[in-house]
Amino acid sequence: MTNDFKTLDDLPDDLTGKRVLVRVDLNVPMVDGAISDDTRLRAAVPTIAELADKGAIVLLLSHFGRPKGRVRPDMSTALLVKPLTELTGRSVRFIEDCQGPEAARAIETMTAGSIGILENTRFHSGEELNDPELAKGMAGLGDLFVNDAFSAAHRAHASTDGIAHLLPSFAGRAMAAELIALQRALGDPDRPVAAVVGGAKVSSKLAVLGHLVTKVDHLIIGGGMANTFLAARGINVGKSLCEKDLLGEAESIFERAEAANCTIHLPYDVVVAKEFAPNPPSLRVCNVHEVAADEMILDIGPAAVEALGDVLKNCRTLVWNGPLGAFETKPFDEATVALARTAAALTRQGSLVSVAGGGDTVAALNHAGVAAEFTFVSTAGGAFLEWMEGRTLPGVAALERAA
Repeated sequence: MTNDFKTLDDLPDDLTGKRVLVRVDLNVPMVDGAISDDTRLRAAVPTIAELADKGAIVLLLSHFGRPKGRVRPDMSTALLVKPLTELTGRSVRFIEDCQGPEAARAIETMTAGSIGILENTRFHSGEELNDPELAKGMAGLGDLFVNDAFSAAHRAHASTDGIAHLLPSFAGRAMAAELIALQRALGDPDRPVAAVVGGAKVSSKLAVLGHLVTKVDHLIIGGGMANTFLAARGINVGKSLCEKDLLGEAESIFERAEAANCTIHLPYDVVVAKEFAPNPPSLRVCNVHEVAADEMILDIGPAAVEALGDVLKNCRTLVWNGPLGAFETKPFDEATVALARTAAALTRQGSLVSVAGGGDTVAALNHAGVAAEFTFVSTAGGAFLEWMEGRTLPGVAALERAA
């Protein structure tokens, strides 16, 4: 498979003294001044280390929080110097701006193989406006640009898009891995292809579903979304979460699926309860046609899970976004866990390429203990969803243009 973008493999082995601006996503969650999840920092380390080892002066660009163009000390990337130093095992220097003469002066004193982190790109209001002057100011600090932030690729900002028009541009290791995995999943997949789409609301995933029915052979709908599709089929879903105003949209997705020869799978047995609480006394499994008026559907039933497992056994590729039930509350995690374990087993055997993404999905796969066994798990939220909608991601388009 050919890539439509250049990667670190296209750079010379010796980058001694070259200033490489690396757009990373260091926007990590903080609790009481400490990082609560360093996944994004760890994802950036391979690219940072590889460039430093080649003698580059590595200059990290990232947003951090939502300062809305104002300087906020609680959102300064200076807070990330210590954790990055620990993760890379190298000293990381803080540079007090991401453009301009002061930043340029600080960079002039840096030596080959050293690492600097520039101040929060969003301290400049021009970042989110993709201001050409700000992009020029950033680009002026470097010789080369590497984008390693897929999770920010759906935004046309100065540090993700603007800068890539001004410098030779390359995909970092994390970005390249992500794009290659996504290409395998929906761009040029082995067929048949299945997609699992779950989550609470149809409204947030309408564009995803509409795009996927033209791309996949099997569309498995779970979560609260499935109730809206069941209701569109005339099934009484009791007091389940259901978007009644979207029944027409659901109907049109059924029609588009039929036209595209895509099979939509809805649960025929479900786990219901009269109240949403852990292990409620009213818990029972029933056929979808037997949901009482005072019950709510909170998970897919065991017979449906087994049937969906059989669907996956006949597929070569799987894309997964969103849980099948209210997985944060036991026992409504059982369907998600069971199907995720089936997918992981098929991936281990080599019969399935499995790609998953989105915050809830990563949490659900970690909960099932199988995230490491999927072919690829994307930590990107918005960018992964927009990719599933078939939209062009500006950060990726900029890399393709640069190539």
